[in-house]
Amino acid sequence: MPGCAFVDERYVAPEDAKISIFDWGFLHSDATYDVAHVWQGKFFRLSDHVERFFASMRRLRLDPGRTREQVRAVMHECVRRSGLRDAYVEVLCTRGLPAPGSRDPRGCTNRFMAFAIPFVWIADPSKQARGVDLHVSDVQRIAPASVDPRIKNYHWLDMVGALFQAYEHGAETVVLVDGAGNVTEGPGFNVFALVDGELLTPAAGVLEGISRRTVIELARAQGIAVREALLPVAALRRADEVFLSSTGGGVIPIARVDGVAVGGRAAGVFGPVTARLQAAYWALHEDARYVEPVNYDAA
Repeated sequence: MPGCAFVDERYVAPEDAKISIFDWGFLHSDATYDVAHVWQGKFFRLSDHVERFFASMRRLRLDPGRTREQVRAVMHECVRRSGLRDAYVEVLCTRGLPAPGSRDPRGCTNRFMAFAIPFVWIADPSKQARGVDLHVSDVQRIAPASVDPRIKNYHWLDMVGALFQAYEHGAETVVLVDGAGNVTEGPGFNVFALVDGELLTPAAGVLEGISRRTVIELARAQGIAVREALLPVAALRRADEVFLSSTGGGVIPIARVDGVAVGGRAAGVFGPVTARLQAAYWALHEDARYVEPVNYDAA
């Protein structure tokens, strides 16, 4: 795989990026991470991703042993060395290895790593052009009282199980619910639904995605009514428009929910709000306020 990783204070090829099986990040999923993307040679909203990464580490009492600027520098260097113009760039911090025989997390040495690989799509442009089929699973997302969803984490067994359920129903991806039957999130994305003329996105039980934030800001700038609120499954199923937001593809239109065409439209035909926000999202990648060029010629 093309790319570059930073592990154990060295820049290495992706195939040489290793982690000990005794690291609690592997054994206990005791870790946090964040993912930014590079599009046409420029990072998008890098500062926001770095800030969220540090907020997650603070909540988990992890210390990467680096400042924000040092983390940014490693991310830039991974991309520069990889030469990738469109890249998926992940930073992570694990609890690390404990003292021999200890179960006390305070004795662990935390580990910081990063990598850049080719851009990863949740749904590639051809799938986006026809729309994605979404299944609403009865699998419940891990409760916020158990694992804070604002901390980007690797607790995905609920989502993986729900994905298999979606495939069995002929869908391509899935969204999970909470204990009260409200929509939460899916594997790597937030959900938006246009219901009764108002754009809704779940307010609780979800990661506060950077792409989600971008969509909310764009909608408000365009005068589109948008609100973070509870989103019952019944409301999602009767929505006039449904789309996902993710670093892995921006605004991703949904064609069908549980096999029923959204808004009664044919495949590949989407509502005006989805179309406007999708165009605005990619246009923002040319806005100097949000992008940061990679210096591929640096020594």
